[in-house]
Amino acid sequence: MFRGEYSHSVDPKGRLIIPSKFRELLGEEFIVTRGLDGCLFVYPMNEWEEFEAKLKKLPLTDKNARAFARFMTAGATSCEFDKQGRILLPATLRAFAGIEKDVILAGLLSHIEIWSEERWKENNNYDEIDMDEVAAQLTDLGLSI
Repeated sequence: MFRGEYSHSVDPKGRLIIPSKFRELLGEEFIVTRGLDGCLFVYPMNEWEEFEAKLKKLPLTDKNARAFARFMTAGATSCEFDKQGRILLPATLRAFAGIEKDVILAGLLSHIEIWSEERWKENNNYDEIDMDEVAAQLTDLGLSI
């Protein structure tokens, strides 16, 4: 499982060092794609294949299903590490996520999120979120602490 939060920088060529703990879990080949909330998602290949199988089961007659499948798969790119443990983030994905230099990599159990540092601060300000209230609402989904 992916856990933790790391700060890194993207170099001028669009390369990003992935923390060694994450590299071990990602394997040799993995997927980077558009994510929700304006970040990028990084999936190990086995998790991505499971996700794709779920997308395939969505009805093509449903407009939202088509839009979501398109959103997730059209921008998906297969990645591998270079000898320094870096990946090349395609320019289209960097533009989507507003990534220019400083990024936050956050482990989210089955995948990694890559955020521009600015968007991370805007979307994940835990001082402004009542986590007690959020936790209470998640009990309806089966989560209990």
